Amino acid sequence: MIAREKLENNQIWLYVIVLVIAAGFGLIVPNVAGQFDITISAVIAILMYSMFSQIPFTSLKEWVVNRRFIWALLTVNYIAVPIVVWLLSKLLPDYPPLLLGVFLVLLTPCIDYVIVFTALGRGNEKIILMSTPILFITQMLLLPLYLWLFMGKEATGIVEPGPFFEAFFGLIVIPLGIAIAIQLFARKAPIGNHILNLSAWLPVPFMAFTLFVVVASQIGKLSTYMNLIIKVIPIYMAFMIIVPIISRYIAQWFNLDTGSGRALIFSGSTRNSLVVLPLALALHDDISTLVAAVIVTQTLVELVGELIYIRLVPNLLLRQK
Repeated sequence: MIAREKLENNQIWLYVIVLVIAAGFGLIVPNVAGQFDITISAVIAILMYSMFSQIPFTSLKEWVVNRRFIWALLTVNYIAVPIVVWLLSKLLPDYPPLLLGVFLVLLTPCIDYVIVFTALGRGNEKIILMSTPILFITQMLLLPLYLWLFMGKEATGIVEPGPFFEAFFGLIVIPLGIAIAIQLFARKAPIGNHILNLSAWLPVPFMAFTLFVVVASQIGKLSTYMNLIIKVIPIYMAFMIIVPIISRYIAQWFNLDTGSGRALIFSGSTRNSLVVLPLALALHDDISTLVAAVIVTQTLVELVGELIYIRLVPNLLLRQK
């Protein structure tokens, strides 16, 4: 039987293999793979539960200790990043569905595989794990505001509030509630600890499964909008170059330790494509395909960038003090 530690240490290669298989499957049998998009929300919800189950909610001392990191995290993700995204968007065509896809994915910080890459980049992954509820709640509250600021009435005409509330409850409230309930149950009954131990095995396989479902179901749609996809790829690459540098200086400004500083860099640079994808798929049929394609493109660009980050962040951008 494969040890969980060995599985976690080799997860990056598992994800690469899964992505290749998913892309091939989605291109060879697009009609079959395209049906997978109806499972995306459910798969992500299970993934989120597996992540939340690892957070020690019954011990809240870490919140006080890491208050300075939380402020740095909010500064990077909701002040620095929106400014960068707004400036980069000026280089794109003034086409609302295209801009909506870019804004949806770049304005929302990642709350799932950022934990994985932070650990691989020798950052403090536990501090990111503890911050995921705050990041998700704040992005769901602030995303409509930023869309209105950046797109005005065009955003309100495209985006309906229903899918956002559905995503909030389905992807965060329910998985979070189940995770907390099981942790409370574990304090009184041994079976609760057994469930938590089993849940600890879920993040890696369900991250791989989530990537497979997303890429396989959406990869065939990229070619339909290739003329627009080509325009967003340089924007995503520029984002991945600029934001780590800004995050590094903000980490210095808040006087964070090396592990927390690296975690801040990964959080600012890694986006929430898996969670906002269901929002894109819930849009009107005439634009949902394009918005989803724009989001999936960011995922593919980002995963390549993360492979570079895990080497450059600890060895060049923020070395051990």
